[in-house]
Amino acid sequence: MTNEHFAFQRNVKDHWYVQYEEVGFPSIQKGWVLPVERWKEFDPFVLMAEDWFKRGTFSDHPHRGFQTVTYVIDGRLEHIDNAGGRDILEPGDVQYMNAGWAARHAEEAVENDIAHTLQLWLNLPKSQKNTETTYQNIYQEDAPVVRFDGGFVRVFSGEVAGVKGPMDSVVPITLSEITLTEGATFIHNIPETHNAFIYVLSGDLDIGVEKVNLKKHGVATLTYNEGGDTKRGSELVLKSNHRRSKVLIYSGTPIKEEIVPYGPFVMNTMDEIRQAFRDFHNGKFGPPAV
Repeated sequence: MTNEHFAFQRNVKDHWYVQYEEVGFPSIQKGWVLPVERWKEFDPFVLMAEDWFKRGTFSDHPHRGFQTVTYVIDGRLEHIDNAGGRDILEPGDVQYMNAGWAARHAEEAVENDIAHTLQLWLNLPKSQKNTETTYQNIYQEDAPVVRFDGGFVRVFSGEVAGVKGPMDSVVPITLSEITLTEGATFIHNIPETHNAFIYVLSGDLDIGVEKVNLKKHGVATLTYNEGGDTKRGSELVLKSNHRRSKVLIYSGTPIKEEIVPYGPFVMNTMDEIRQAFRDFHNGKFGPPAV
């Protein structure tokens, strides 16, 4: 018998719906997909925010000690960094940033657009918090697509469905966008030791062996085999109850270090947070991103 026959079967560990609040202009609305106070449950992920915003909301600002993965749901997003990088991302595109030791950038809505984004904060191990700052844009058409009966999976990061996504993150993760028509079923395979969560962009799905139902704006954390084999896969069954269901699934290996998420920084101690603020105010992050 093959190893796949004994694959770890994923289920929903916890689930909820995102609560949104209106915020002051030029920001419009915000919701916490992954609330930061629960970061230990989400490790290696720290938080995920869903934002609707106009230009001027996320102008020049610093980061240190983590990575971001930004998925554009709607509108256009302009990336500007103080190393001369500048680009525009459109719906379905993803940007990866390793803030490393000192990022300084801006994320702006283009012209009069309302940008609608999901931004995930992905922790860096203590040993890699001082790595070089890098950015990578992954355009929708550059992410490989695998079709199946009743839908398709687009792979942005990691090895999924026999293909490898183009994202080159310091801490390897998987990120897949899965689209299903009504009645379609897909078995999503990711390493059994990965902590994982799912976010429903649209539609209505039954998730896992126990068929937990989730609709648009639903979030679920998934069971995983913490002491398992890093080379063995696990299976998550998805079944769509809507003509157009779309979900994002993120997974990664827990880092298991204490962290302090504070303001724009994620470090291991409060002293390191204070040092990051001092370094920023002393100009060590470089010139503004404009």
